[in-house]
Amino acid sequence: MKIKAMKWLTTAPVALALAVSLAACGGGSSQPSGTPTDALKGSDQQTLDKYTTASVTPVDKIDKTKLGLITEGTLRVGTLSDAPPNIFIDPSGKFTGYDNELLRAIGDKLGLKVEFASTDFSALLSQVANKQFDVGSSSISTTDARRKTVGFTNGYDFGYMAVVTKNGSKVNGFADLKDGVRIGVVQGTVQDDYVTNTLKLEPVRFPDYNTVYGNVKNGQIDAWVAPSQQATGQVKEGDNTKIAEKVVNTQNFTAYAVNKDNQPLIDALNSGLDAVIADGTWTKLTSEWYKDRPTVADQTPQGWKPGSKAVQIPAAK
Repeated sequence: MKIKAMKWLTTAPVALALAVSLAACGGGSSQPSGTPTDALKGSDQQTLDKYTTASVTPVDKIDKTKLGLITEGTLRVGTLSDAPPNIFIDPSGKFTGYDNELLRAIGDKLGLKVEFASTDFSALLSQVANKQFDVGSSSISTTDARRKTVGFTNGYDFGYMAVVTKNGSKVNGFADLKDGVRIGVVQGTVQDDYVTNTLKLEPVRFPDYNTVYGNVKNGQIDAWVAPSQQATGQVKEGDNTKIAEKVVNTQNFTAYAVNKDNQPLIDALNSGLDAVIADGTWTKLTSEWYKDRPTVADQTPQGWKPGSKAVQIPAAK
């Protein structure tokens, strides 16, 4: 498997917008149409830096009566059921995964109960915008287009992309994604927008990760352009599949989505996030859920760090 730093995403060319846009407003056609857009506009480091807060309010100073929650004292969270290691339902029926366990820890810091409900990614951000959920938890990459629909917390993770194929495929990485290659994506994701708008190719869109991966395994598509974490969670020994290439993109952080008019809740979640970074919980969960990130250096490549600009990751013991 090839691994390299993602340099080319910050110069994505202009192309057609998705009907189901990067803002993930579900329910539309899967055919691209509309006005030109830069597929990853707003995901460069300089742009993201202006959104990262200089500091946060201490958690004990947060007024929980001002958070605008659907149910007072409870975070109602929209998430996915099939995207390990980040967001999924375990055999016991519990919503778990890195993103969800981190959010539980943040909720604990704030004294809030956390309740999860399953949804499709293509609908999630519009559901947060319409206040069907207080929070969206789905390893969501932050971009300018999505900020038109929802607000975001500070970042808690960085981005990867991967190409998943069958063993022996003619596709060995991103350079082989060309006309004539059947490329699968999950509808409404950054990967959908990347294939459509950056590569200017027409992908085959699927509603969820299990379905797109199943179509790689049975040969209905040649490749899946995937979030690397979800690719790692899907590809298993004996599947006759592989992660052909993955790229690291620290410039496109992931964050929790919140109604963009609910600044008190965004501020509270940022406070809780800094608290779990400062006490070592973020480091512990990251090493537990990402087996390929056992050290602080692995967890903070190229100078990336989670949370506000003020919070410090505890030194390794």
